[in-house]
Amino acid sequence: MIKAVIFDLDGTLLDRDASVQKFIAGQYDRLNKWVGHIPKGKYTARFIELDSRGYVWKDIVYQQLVDEFTITAITWESLLQDYIDQFKNCCIPFPNLISMLKGLKSKSIKLGIITNGKGKFQIDNINALGIKTYFETIIVSEWEGVKKPDPLIFKIALEQLNVSPDESIYVGDHPENDVSAAQKAGMKGIWKKDSQWGSFETDFIIDDLADLPFIIEQIRNECGKSF
Repeated sequence: MIKAVIFDLDGTLLDRDASVQKFIAGQYDRLNKWVGHIPKGKYTARFIELDSRGYVWKDIVYQQLVDEFTITAITWESLLQDYIDQFKNCCIPFPNLISMLKGLKSKSIKLGIITNGKGKFQIDNINALGIKTYFETIIVSEWEGVKKPDPLIFKIALEQLNVSPDESIYVGDHPENDVSAAQKAGMKGIWKKDSQWGSFETDFIIDDLADLPFIIEQIRNECGKSF
């Protein structure tokens, strides 16, 4: 019996690629008097490249940008603070996010989030998406002192939801850090397909969040249960 679904955030619920593109274009326009000597396309493209889809924290990214583009009128610390303050205003959800969450809640499915990242920053983004109230637990790696793919972070979430691994599903976009890691923790893993990670063979794959309730119904039926 599936009692809980736990989600990754970036690349799964939050369309991070689109959000980053919106943010960095806005930052260039907002701080143009200090970075306007750099062509906009060059500035935004280099940020996205250095960011490495969120796997490089922005203190390193901005220090590199300041060095490469000889930015002297504004510090990397100020650029970083602008990122921390403004990114939440650029958060773009994947389609069907709210309707999917409402559908799962209506079936008495417990919901959680496990995300790597900085605590307040990730909570600000979750609030910006308007989804915080749907979740019984939100686990952020900075606050827990452990991050995916360590099985301990999955155990923490399961304990807070009071469910066993075999009663739970994890949904994420990263084949190893999300899907395989959840499976190693005893959960079922669903891959939110992302072509950036290439191909990945697993039991369940979705392209659209709207497909998730149907996958869960399939899993429940296989266990002799249904909605």
